[in-house]
Amino acid sequence: MLVTSFLEYLEFEKKYSKHTIMAYENDLIAFKEFCIENYEEDDLTSIHYREIRNWIVDLVNGGVSNRSVNRKVSSLKSFYNFLQKIEEIDINPLAKHKSLKVQKKINSPFTELEINNAINLIKEKDDFEGLRDRLVVELLYSTGIRRAELISLEEKNIDYVNNTIKVLGKRNKERLVVLLPFVVETIDSYLIKKKELSLTDDDGYLLMTKKGGKIYETLVYRIINSYFSRVSTKGKKSPHVLRHAFATHLLNNGASLNSVKELLGHSSLASTQVYTHNSLEQMKKVFNMAHPRGAD
Repeated sequence: MLVTSFLEYLEFEKKYSKHTIMAYENDLIAFKEFCIENYEEDDLTSIHYREIRNWIVDLVNGGVSNRSVNRKVSSLKSFYNFLQKIEEIDINPLAKHKSLKVQKKINSPFTELEINNAINLIKEKDDFEGLRDRLVVELLYSTGIRRAELISLEEKNIDYVNNTIKVLGKRNKERLVVLLPFVVETIDSYLIKKKELSLTDDDGYLLMTKKGGKIYETLVYRIINSYFSRVSTKGKKSPHVLRHAFATHLLNNGASLNSVKELLGHSSLASTQVYTHNSLEQMKKVFNMAHPRGAD
């Protein structure tokens, strides 16, 4: 009952996505099963930190990465914060817990050349799917929107007067993103093909499959991976790497961190600062090449 109340709190008050809520639920179920199996205890309000610590040890010994363990523990900590808030417990058993150390993962963004090469590759296909794939890449790179935001774009939210489109971000926060002229041209060409094939639905989503359904997350991933695998040797090829490229290229060309924060839809600068690493590396290269003593 308390777990259900917590999940409803995440959905209706915190406005978390269904995907995120499901992850929280799975983590709580896994922990409860551990407690039942090892301590014959199914009342999570009676749990102490020692049981949680043993769960963490069990996860690590089972080969779960420190990063994944920290995420699971974070779910548990949020649950106990909620129980404290509704006065079901007095003290959060995870109040003094310190996260496991994780090695920082820094994925290199695509270069401008790689992105141009991928778009030129897509241009070789002028059918519906080719235009859609090109629009997917251009939207992700030119606006920096997330994969989930891309999927939920609606035709009615395109403003051709101001060249903007309304995006529904995390926690149902709306923002406007600017559409560059070349993206508007691709949208126009794509919509003509879409109309020719009579691909419309009641919800009015912009991006669709050839069978008339709304595009989905794995399809977007496949689109990015299929084209960029042919033009890039980078290990990770995903929609997020295009978002990373958007932010990095803006910073490299003089955009302020605050501006990039707003464009990305981040709630804090801390989230945006993740993207400054590659910009700093680029700055170092330019500095070493340009400074009179740089080659010494």
